[in-house]
Amino acid sequence: MRDTAVYLLTPIPGRRILLAALVLICGLVDGVYARAAPPVDSIAPMLEQVLPAVVNISTRTRITVQRHPLLDDPFFRRFFELPGEQRRERKQHSLGSGVVVNASRGYVLTNHHVIEGADEITITLRDQRQFTAEVVGTDPEVDLALLRIEAQGLTALKIADSERLRVGDFVVAIGNPFGLGQTVTYGIVSALGRTGLGIEGYEDFIQTDASINPGNSGGPLVNMRGELIGINTAMVGPGGGNIGIGFAIPSSMAQAVMEHLTEYGKVRRGQLGLVAQDLTPELAHAFGMQQRRGAVVAQVAPGSAAETAGLQPGDVIVALNERPVGGSGDLRNIVGLLHVGTRVRLDVLRKGRPLTLHVEIADPLETATAAGESSRHLAGAILGNIQDNHVLAGQVQGVQVLEVEHGSPAWSSGLRTDDIIVSINQQALQSVDDVAVAVKRNPDALLMNIRRGNGALFIVIR
Repeated sequence: MRDTAVYLLTPIPGRRILLAALVLICGLVDGVYARAAPPVDSIAPMLEQVLPAVVNISTRTRITVQRHPLLDDPFFRRFFELPGEQRRERKQHSLGSGVVVNASRGYVLTNHHVIEGADEITITLRDQRQFTAEVVGTDPEVDLALLRIEAQGLTALKIADSERLRVGDFVVAIGNPFGLGQTVTYGIVSALGRTGLGIEGYEDFIQTDASINPGNSGGPLVNMRGELIGINTAMVGPGGGNIGIGFAIPSSMAQAVMEHLTEYGKVRRGQLGLVAQDLTPELAHAFGMQQRRGAVVAQVAPGSAAETAGLQPGDVIVALNERPVGGSGDLRNIVGLLHVGTRVRLDVLRKGRPLTLHVEIADPLETATAAGESSRHLAGAILGNIQDNHVLAGQVQGVQVLEVEHGSPAWSSGLRTDDIIVSINQQALQSVDDVAVAVKRNPDALLMNIRRGNGALFIVIR
């Protein structure tokens, strides 16, 4: 504040003005300290109600230790008279946090990355009781996992509506940083609706300056009433250290995911069957409209729910079920958490004129096909049109591998879930109907051009 005071005072002549400036600066300083101070003398009473619902999560994963390939060669082992040896394994441990969200059912919510690949999951309560947890379901796209334990006397947190959060609201982050045990940090909501960070597939983060460190993952972010408003999931900082930028998954998104996980064990994401982009000022000017926020429909898939509803390229979606759509990311997040079959209202601008359309969220598997019907080499794979939420949607044409059964011919051939098959036998694919036609060119040998993430590869199957 000393440097700031010098900067403000030096250009102002006169004692009265100087005194007034000093009074103003003192008021600003008092305001800064007033903002940083807790809204009450202590948040201890609130924490006494919250902390029993926060759990520590430890996982154990068995990893096969890689050894030199020659040690797996029978001839090499016989030549050097090496005894038979079992593959060595090592155990990897990790720590995280979680929160009880349903006491009667023993449901614990945490991050997917906390328990990913774990062979054993142990949950430790605040009273030091330990339980082995089973996985109800996970959603890697949002980075959430729902666990269940058989325990009595659990305390669950009430889930608040994160849509009512405002920038500047006081929040508390609780977790198990660095394995130290339950730790509480305090701050404010720094920003809302953070997207485009590349952390998860679906992003709508709450940003907070409450310290979030390794081990806090999966722990709760609560408001001053002790209600759950987010799940701590990531931080920004050099070398893994905290610099006051942490992110949490909003409770509204977490609750929608939990409904899917409890019903299906996974998230069944519906789709509209369109490709959208943000409405930029340049596009708004080109369309001759005053609107500055929305999702512009760039492409509508034939036979999709969007086409049935009457959506057209150039339409601007501004709201879904009266919820404002600020851009393509908002549209993707909202649709991706709706149940298949849900009928929704779309508020659209077409050539600047308002229009209301109704559409039913479609199941991508309804238009999918079992690839084994086209070729025995592809048995075990389910193919469909590229889904709205795929990272390559709108960038490439082809068909998406929606599911691959582990150990099936398709799996052995190298196909993986979310692969985009651009062509088969050098014939470009635009829909699942093209697969059978392309396979007939040479049924005994398939040459497939695959897009996987940011890379591309060819797969030859004979």
